[in-house]
Amino acid sequence: MNQAVAKPYLKIGDVARMVGVSPSVIRTWEGLGLARPQRTASKYRLYTSEDVKLLKRARFLRRVRGLNAPAIVHMLKKDGLVQSGAKHKTNAVGSQLRQLRANRGLSLAQVAKSVNISVGFLSSLERSHMSASVGTLRKLARFYKTNILDFFDPAESKSPLVSPANRKVLEAGPGVRMELLAWGNTVMEPHLFRIAPRAGSGESYSHDGEEFLYVLRGELIISVEDQEFKLKTGDSFYFESTTRHQWRNPGTKETQVLWINTPPTF
Repeated sequence: MNQAVAKPYLKIGDVARMVGVSPSVIRTWEGLGLARPQRTASKYRLYTSEDVKLLKRARFLRRVRGLNAPAIVHMLKKDGLVQSGAKHKTNAVGSQLRQLRANRGLSLAQVAKSVNISVGFLSSLERSHMSASVGTLRKLARFYKTNILDFFDPAESKSPLVSPANRKVLEAGPGVRMELLAWGNTVMEPHLFRIAPRAGSGESYSHDGEEFLYVLRGELIISVEDQEFKLKTGDSFYFESTTRHQWRNPGTKETQVLWINTPPTF
């Protein structure tokens, strides 16, 4: 008599070694829907060989193709390897925008007109069907008299140590991922920006304060007023935030930038 063979499961440490990334990266990708491990009664994650195969594909797209997390998810959805209904914590931006508008008793048309975007686009943002550029998020934050920090995942931590898995994350438009590196009662606002090829800030914007950035990987073109600068890995840049600025990744691989604002104005 044939007996059913038990399906083998792997722990996160084993999967991390097989895929070639850290466990924290796997947990982050899990939040994006790239893996759906089962949980034991003790809350341990258990992965299948199918999870490993998908995560290896994600690693290839990140390291060889230079894609960032949202671009990887888009590619895998397009290939039918990830379900389109997969959601992750950054989708909370839409519900927060909807709640801000509802609290003020405003219509979609009123808000859209005030920030100069279409009603349809604003509706898609609130339903988390689309993401907004940094420039558009700045306008919405200014309209609601808040800041972009309030659009991040609301999970709080009082620890001065922030591990990669616990960073607050905001997808700021197609191909732009902002990871907050510290928060609370700070005088600086440090981010890790992950910018996919050809992605950028969208329209130019300005605000109070000063900014410093250091290119960790890739290249970045930033325009301040009418002057354009091309930064490469290892370059740093400083400017006053009150000048209108716009930026984009002109390369073929992901750009990573340590970006610091002071005072916290995002």
